[in-house]
Amino acid sequence: MKRRRLLQGAAGCGAALALPAKAAPAQAAAPKVFRWAFPAAETGFDPAQISDLYSNYVVSHIFESPLQYDFLARPARIVPRTAAAMPEVADEFRSFTLRIRPGIYFQDDPAFGGRRRELTAADHVFQIKRIADPRWKSPLWPSLETSKIIGLAELRRAAAGGSFDYARQIDGLHLLDRYTFRVRLAEPSPRFADIFTDARLTGAVAHEVVAAYERDIMAKPVGTGPFRLAAWTRASRIVLERNPGYRDEFYDAQPAADDARGQAIAAQLRGRRLPMVDRVELSVIDEAQPRWLAFLNGQQDTVNVPLEFINVAAPGGQLAPALARQGIVLERAINPDVVITFFNMDHPVVGGYTPEQVALRRAISLGYNIDEEIRLIRRGAMMPAQSPVPPLTSGYDPGFVSEMGRFDRARARALLDIFGFVDRDGDGWRERPDGSPLLLEIATETGQLDRLFNELWKRQLDALGLRVAFRPAQWPENLKNARAGRLMIWMLGNTATTPDADAFLAFGLSRNIGAGNFARFNRPEFDRLYDTQRRLPDGPQRNAVIRELKRLFVVWMPYRFHGHRVLNDVWHPWLIGYRRHPFARDFFKWIDVDGSERERRGARA
Repeated sequence: MKRRRLLQGAAGCGAALALPAKAAPAQAAAPKVFRWAFPAAETGFDPAQISDLYSNYVVSHIFESPLQYDFLARPARIVPRTAAAMPEVADEFRSFTLRIRPGIYFQDDPAFGGRRRELTAADHVFQIKRIADPRWKSPLWPSLETSKIIGLAELRRAAAGGSFDYARQIDGLHLLDRYTFRVRLAEPSPRFADIFTDARLTGAVAHEVVAAYERDIMAKPVGTGPFRLAAWTRASRIVLERNPGYRDEFYDAQPAADDARGQAIAAQLRGRRLPMVDRVELSVIDEAQPRWLAFLNGQQDTVNVPLEFINVAAPGGQLAPALARQGIVLERAINPDVVITFFNMDHPVVGGYTPEQVALRRAISLGYNIDEEIRLIRRGAMMPAQSPVPPLTSGYDPGFVSEMGRFDRARARALLDIFGFVDRDGDGWRERPDGSPLLLEIATETGQLDRLFNELWKRQLDALGLRVAFRPAQWPENLKNARAGRLMIWMLGNTATTPDADAFLAFGLSRNIGAGNFARFNRPEFDRLYDTQRRLPDGPQRNAVIRELKRLFVVWMPYRFHGHRVLNDVWHPWLIGYRRHPFARDFFKWIDVDGSERERRGARA
């Protein structure tokens, strides 16, 4: 869009009578706007109630945790955010003390009655207690419960059938003064400090806001972060705008000395006040083609290249010349994630722990050709998974190889035959060992990519003589049903939020049923080993326990782990300082947008 010129008229009856012309008012600088599209819908913005990635992106910019990741440091490094310093760790990783910086304020909101509301240590403690409050049905509770904060589980149990007592003091959450709190654990937890980077778990929430908006809290996020929610049309559009009351914070990311690109970003932006953009406009575009076209047309500033267009955008892993001529930049990186298909272990068709039910799940896994998925759908942008633990996390072992990454259709058919899953009536489909019909039901979404996966699954299962039906719904609905145990089979992804394996091992933790354990897997020996690895520091002893947990996933097969995705991020030249962090979700404050460059290139196009 061309800028409108301000014209100044000339007036006067002659040189002697001419009046000095008034200076034209200075044109206000156009707001800097970052535009980005989510490929799936958000669920809401109450940090206690969300677990999906896209809601987390929004929440992490409104609410602030005590710690954060240095945006440019590789490997990942944790630094203070609202905390004045890193936690004081004592009692062999059982005690963590944090002091919050004075002078940090929540965004202005009617809930505060016209007062400027300062952040205190109690606001971080309040959020931790909200995770435990049964009223909010937080999907994050199992991970917090596993940490064994002294007295927190008892406080939760006391609230069953009644109200949660937020005023009750417990030994595990102790306010030392206005700005200092201490968390005490019943057992050692060497990596517990990682939770202080997660705005969902430990981000500061004001009790006044929850009291004012409790019925609509998913739509009323009020935090201390660099942005505030300006507009929201569910599953369509989210607008964030700069928080005018945000404190003075300046770009000070510290890349490694041998990181040339990181050093260049730091040199360009160091000392700039954060955030650098005024507004963030987020769209939900679940179909790949319109999302890709929106990027090409300059309507989105960056995009993770949809799988359907990888060969167009980055053939052979190199940016296409046509895109390079436009100044577009490509960065490829392995994502610390895993794509999974879960089998509902409580479902009578695919669940259970008897030999024949285990054989059915193993046959489905062995009969699924992961190489076809990587070649035909992923366009090479994924590495096969041998376990749930992804690269870049402390439990990842590139030398670990399992049946999970294997395709063997002949063996899959043999397993089905041996355990009685055979075609008894001659219709071409196998029945169950008792002769009853066997129909697999896979939950799915409605996008083009989902249709490709449905076709792939059908080919694989047809080749085994297994009949399948697909049940489409929107992603948030499938997530809700998965947590409630209402789906038989569903395929989805999970991305690390910390550089550790723990959250992925928790896929099998019985206490995590209804949250991250979508398979509803429940084996006492798994729980025991999981708790053991949590108490151990990183090293050979912990790695040996993790290896056994990986083996149990293969033995019982509650999940089929597909792979770890390679991301192909591209962005326009007007987006400055963009870089994907493997664990942080608060990158909006670290980037800048050159509006004049966007306008110049847009006008040329």
